[in-house]
Amino acid sequence: MRAARYHQYGEPDVIHIEEVSAPQVPAHGIRIKTRAASVNPVDTILRSGRAQELLPLELPAIPGRDAAGIVEEVGVDVTGVKVGDAVFGLGGVSDTTAEYSVLTAWARIPSTWSFEQAAAAGLASNTAVRGLDSLGDLKEKTLLIDGAAGSVGSAAASIAISRGAKVIGTANQRNHAFLKSIGVIATPYGPGLAERVAGLAPQGVDVALDAAGAGSLPELVRITGGPERVTTVADHTAPTIGVRLVNAENESGTLEVAAALGEAGLYLPRIARSFPLDQTIEAHILAQGAGTQGKVVVAISA
Repeated sequence: MRAARYHQYGEPDVIHIEEVSAPQVPAHGIRIKTRAASVNPVDTILRSGRAQELLPLELPAIPGRDAAGIVEEVGVDVTGVKVGDAVFGLGGVSDTTAEYSVLTAWARIPSTWSFEQAAAAGLASNTAVRGLDSLGDLKEKTLLIDGAAGSVGSAAASIAISRGAKVIGTANQRNHAFLKSIGVIATPYGPGLAERVAGLAPQGVDVALDAAGAGSLPELVRITGGPERVTTVADHTAPTIGVRLVNAENESGTLEVAAALGEAGLYLPRIARSFPLDQTIEAHILAQGAGTQGKVVVAISA
């Protein structure tokens, strides 16, 4: 099969398109003919080598954490999915930007999504659901999301609104129209956030989710009234101030939540741009730049 691979850590130009063996199907997984894979921030961090002490990769490595495609083979311990189903989900730490990939968490693709949108939803929606679940029942609560226009933030906003929350979200001004279109009360991020939020929610903010990792945790704690009311999915300094840090895990249930919302028209993953497999370098360049509005996706096969 054709796959994007890199043999050493570095800038995007270390990526090459190569012929490699297709992955074997584990008993608890499925193999898909990959239609699309997204480029997540963690993918560019892993490729750069900045995380090699925490998450060392066996090189050469195939980038990619999530993917969408058609089920081609099912592991012997797997039930509830069959060959020919269209699914999206999560692979290993880094292994999905290839013509075939193995998923160990998945859900069926909603009829409202393209394969590219489904690929963009995997890691983002899993992370969003896990972050929100840690905040408890959101019905009639006011939730502040820092970084609400990003892939995780916008997924979290849609999910929280479906659970009955009032959502205030921070974003660059150019993303305010998008946030309003999905039901979020938009406000700029940065200095003066507490004052702006007080004007938007005079009754106070119950809980907050940090999806940006931009150093806002102390401010979010002040706004909500305590570290136990704040969760981050992006700031690894969180434990030093008593804030919960939630990481993605391969759980099909979180993906099924996102798929159900997608089928109901309540969550539509946002795509910035799609590149063919041969332009994976360009996809990584765009994804690691600032200001991308939506997820960068690699379209792999038709």
